[in-house]
Parts: sequence; structure tokens; C-alpha cells
Amino acid sequence: MSQAIISEQSEEQRALVAGEATPEDRQAELSLRPRSLDEYIGQSKITTNLKIFLRAALGRREALDHVLFFGPPGLGKTTLSQIIAQEMDAPLKTVSAPAVERGGDLAAILTNLQEGEVLFIDEIHRLKPQIEEVLYSAMEDYQLDLMIGQGTAARSIKLDLPKFTLVGATTRAGLITAPLRGRFGIVFHLDFYSQKDLEIIVHRSAEILGVEIEATGARELARRARGTPRIANRLLRRVRDFAQVIGDGRITQEVARRALDEMEVDKFGLDEVDRKILTTIIEKFDGGPVGIGTIAASISEERESIEEIIEPYLIQIGFLNRTPRGRTLTRAAYKHMGYAPPKVQQELIAS
Repeated sequence: MSQAIISEQSEEQRALVAGEATPEDRQAELSLRPRSLDEYIGQSKITTNLKIFLRAALGRREALDHVLFFGPPGLGKTTLSQIIAQEMDAPLKTVSAPAVERGGDLAAILTNLQEGEVLFIDEIHRLKPQIEEVLYSAMEDYQLDLMIGQGTAARSIKLDLPKFTLVGATTRAGLITAPLRGRFGIVFHLDFYSQKDLEIIVHRSAEILGVEIEATGARELARRARGTPRIANRLLRRVRDFAQVIGDGRITQEVARRALDEMEVDKFGLDEVDRKILTTIIEKFDGGPVGIGTIAASISEERESIEEIIEPYLIQIGFLNRTPRGRTLTRAAYKHMGYAPPKVQQELIAS
């Protein structure tokens, strides 16, 4: 088998449990996404507070204060931005930060907003510094500072903007500058979902897709979905294919287990790349500590992918620790991978 084919298969496998949206995800999510806070499952603290903030803004007939969502990909940041616009009965404009290349691009977007409109900027930490500065006065004073002319003839003018709500989303909150973060009045951290919430999401999605699923089948899917609704829905669509071909179309625990095993998604939701990282740390670096850059180089994986997608979940399930000296594995990781912890690290791993 050629290296290109192996690489292509590896990418497809990685996409199964990656939180980043694929084109198929974007198409499917149009029908699967909840359209109101009452339909939204999970993140109860966020939805409870958001309902109050929305009701208060509507009562005052004002735009909602600017909102920042941060957390791993696939947890519902884009969905919540759409719900905010829906609840406020306002238009929604969506922009990806890397697509905004010049200050003039952002100025054009801001000057074309309507009163009360919601502007959603995805991956907002990737805005260039000079573009980010354009946002400061726009968010704080609803004014746009523009420079007219050049050299000694240059002068600054201010344009009034309609009252709007900026919703920012990021997977790397630490990369957002303090001045920008300080201008968000509402900041929410989205955490991984519980298995119970994911089971409810799987049942809801199966109903929308017209798939019959047993409670045990939904439980098996939720258990291996890495605490992420997007992954749960993605696995549901793939398991549906198996149920259609090898069964009678109904997703049972047996069908779900067989399908996920065939796709090499284990009981913790780990795939080939996750297991490769754990095995590499064990076999090459004695369980750590080892730097993230060294890990990335050892397995030929992008550092950003490990930090944003893989590492947060491994930490969440107690397989990986971050220390000042680097990443170390826990006793649970050794047990899951079938290795005995080295004696010299017994105390470190136990902790």
C-alpha cells in the first residue's frame, strides 16, 4: 500500500474523533443543531445565565453585551451564537478571523451591521493585532476610528456604528490579548459534556435522522464520543451505516460496539493517533516529562492539533498531566495501554 493511501486513511481516521468540523458535519449540523436555549442540551450553568442576560437585554430593548465563548472544538460555540441571534430576533453575520486580512475588511463589516445585529467571529484569537485594534472602540463606544489621508495631511475621523453584539469564539483563550478580552462583558467556558447529556443528544439526533436506536446503543456511542456533541453526531452517522448494512437498521449496543471497534475508536473514544501519542511517551520517554514539541515531532503530528484537540481530552479523562517540565502520563494511561509503570516514576504517576 502506498504512503499516500496510508496518509489518506490516517486523515480519515483522525477526522472521526477530531472536534473540528468537516464539510459533512457542517451540512448535517444544519438540521441537528438546537434553535433555542430550551432545546439546547448540556452546559446548564451557561444556558441558565444566558437566559437571564438575554431576557434582561430584551426587557431594556438593548443589544446584548459582547460575549466570548472558549473551549475545545465541537462543544457548541457556533450553535450558541446562532441561538443568541435567534433569541434576540436579530440578524446574524458570521466571519472567520483568518479571513479578515486588513483593517478595511473589518471596517466594511462593521459599517454594514444593522441595529441589534449579532456579529460572530470564529477563532477570534487569530485576528491580526492591527485588525484587533479596530475592534476596541467599536466594542466599547460603538464608534469606528478611521485615518483619512497620508503623512502630515492624515486625520482621524469617527463613524458612529449601530448597537451590535459581538460574539467571539476561540479554542485558545490564552492567546487573546488582555485589551480585547477585557471588552467582553460576558465570558463563558464550555467544558466537555457528561455521558448522560451525550446520550440525550444522540437520542435527539437519531430521531431527527429517522434512525431507531436502543438505549444501550446510545450509551455505547456517548461513552466513546470524547465528551463532544459533534463527535457523538459524527459517530452516530457512521454507526447508522453499519446498522443499515450488517443489521436491520436499528442501532443496538452490539452493532454500535462492532462498528466503533471496526473504526478503531476504543471505549474511551481514543483513536490510533491518541494511542500513538501515549505509546510514544511510554516507550521513548519513559512516561515523561516530555515537551509538546518533542511529542509532535516524534509522531509527525501538528503541535496545534495536539494542543487544541487531543491533549485537552487526555487531561480530562486523567491520562495526561501538564507539569512545568513537560507532559507526563498517569497510572490510568499505563493501565489502559497495557503497560506497567516504571518503578522510578511510581510516586509521580500515582499523584
